Amino acid sequence: MRVIINNKELSGRTGQTILELARENGIKLPSLCYHPDLEVKANCRLCVVEISGQDKLAAACSTAIREGMDIRTDSLRVKKARAINLELILAEHTKKCGDCLLSPDCELLHLAKTYKIKTDRLDNRKKGRKTYRFANAVEIDGEQCIDCQNCVEACSRQGVHYLKIAGSGSRQEIVPDSQGKSACVYCGQCTLHCPAASAQEQSDWPAVLRLLQDKNKIALAQFAPSVRVALGEEFALPYGTNCEGKINSALKRLGFRQVADVNFGADITTLVEAEELLERLKDKKAAWPMMTSCCPAWVAYAEYYHPELLDNLTTARSPQIHLAGALKTYWAEKKQMNPKNVFVVSIVPCTAKKYEAARPEFRRKGRPLVDYVLTTRELAYLIKRQGIDFKKLSPSSGDRLFNAGSGAAAIYGASGGVMESALRTATALLGRDNRSKLGDSRLEFKEVRGLAGFKEATLDLAGRKLRVGVVNGLSNLHRLLPRLKRYHYIEVMACPGGCLGGGGQPLPTTAAIRAKRLAGLYEIDKGRNIRRAHENTAMLQYRSWVKERRLGKELLYTGFKKSRGSILTVINKNKKPLLSFLH
Repeated sequence: MRVIINNKELSGRTGQTILELARENGIKLPSLCYHPDLEVKANCRLCVVEISGQDKLAAACSTAIREGMDIRTDSLRVKKARAINLELILAEHTKKCGDCLLSPDCELLHLAKTYKIKTDRLDNRKKGRKTYRFANAVEIDGEQCIDCQNCVEACSRQGVHYLKIAGSGSRQEIVPDSQGKSACVYCGQCTLHCPAASAQEQSDWPAVLRLLQDKNKIALAQFAPSVRVALGEEFALPYGTNCEGKINSALKRLGFRQVADVNFGADITTLVEAEELLERLKDKKAAWPMMTSCCPAWVAYAEYYHPELLDNLTTARSPQIHLAGALKTYWAEKKQMNPKNVFVVSIVPCTAKKYEAARPEFRRKGRPLVDYVLTTRELAYLIKRQGIDFKKLSPSSGDRLFNAGSGAAAIYGASGGVMESALRTATALLGRDNRSKLGDSRLEFKEVRGLAGFKEATLDLAGRKLRVGVVNGLSNLHRLLPRLKRYHYIEVMACPGGCLGGGGQPLPTTAAIRAKRLAGLYEIDKGRNIRRAHENTAMLQYRSWVKERRLGKELLYTGFKKSRGSILTVINKNKKPLLSFLH
């Protein structure tokens, strides 16, 4: 289909929008509300264009191309309309740029500069709106909301339906469910689709900066598998670039005493989970299917929406909790450090990990195992704030006591990765028990890979038939529930794509970007000298230490209980918090 944009003839596809065709051909069109994951709403009206023969300007995001269409994206009329719409949007958005994570690369500020808009000429009509904080994970700041409604749709697409639209016209605002029919699971998909930082993580970076400035405290950092293939995007590196060496260097430059790789913790989780799978196969009374539990948003979802499934969840702790426990016990002992002076900071692609770290069962001797949690976005902000040139950093390695983990650990960040990691080890262990070489021959389980919403397969596990299912995004869980008993083992990841699409990842995160991050993780797996958790000798030494000290219950396992609802803190216009539960 022939289309002309700014006097340039282009070829487009039937059903393609003007915005899609323009961006495909390198023509910049501003848009805040548009996101390829979501339905087109045409709310912000910044992508308006002029079409020859039409009186009204058209929103490029919602207008399909037609044969012979002649379009101008930069006419004087378009620029004036765009400037007016932008100024009205800015009048809805209270400027809090000083400590906003988006401020170094804020699209609103960039557009205001491009169109020469005074950001404070109009009174802010939303000043004094409430802020809703969900546990210690996510918040919605009503003063910054620009009414794009992306957060509401993202929440709905997760199958959670916790965020609602209240009021109309100038009184419209985003609010949490007040009827108690739904609960926040802290996944942060609302933050991943908000263009104006109204929905964002509750920041721990100020506290981490104070920690790093305290010379009496030993600050340790640990970073998760998906962070290494996403952080580079914040510094103009290609999508999917493995930045683990640069991350080590950046964290040391920030002032961390030492850096550990959560991949090591993932190997601990894998071994514990594989052992539990084999134990359940021997136990006729075991709850089936066994379901993964390393995704805290999925755990929160199960505890509220499906408490009948809690016995099915594996009791293995998540990788960040496993490694934090090792740092505050094993590492502290080997380094002759007082555990009371050791503080662990997790860098993760997830907002729900903040909630997980604060759960009471992950405290030891009255102290949390993980003291602070930073998202990928928070780490990027800190690096920029401290003036570190990330692209020019030379790679370095982390703490030698804890290695960078196996290839199986690296793929934890991908949908299907947790299951594949456990199957690699379970197959080997079961094969050895059966005195068969069959178990050691199976390394890759490509049947559970990919970005499909739901994957299933029947696998031969060292002569034992195992039916498995992988849920990629909470909204796909409903497809599984009616036939749950058909399966032996199920992985559930709350966020589309798994951790690589987590709520704390860089903006934008789209299906195409998730696919490139996915490819990056599997490349890491291929390049590892060891690709199965049970072959990580350093991890096995730690496991032996735990067994010798009889610390298994304290450091390896966990449990779950029915939830009353979301933890909600409402900050009113007088900045006074009110803590409550939604039932």
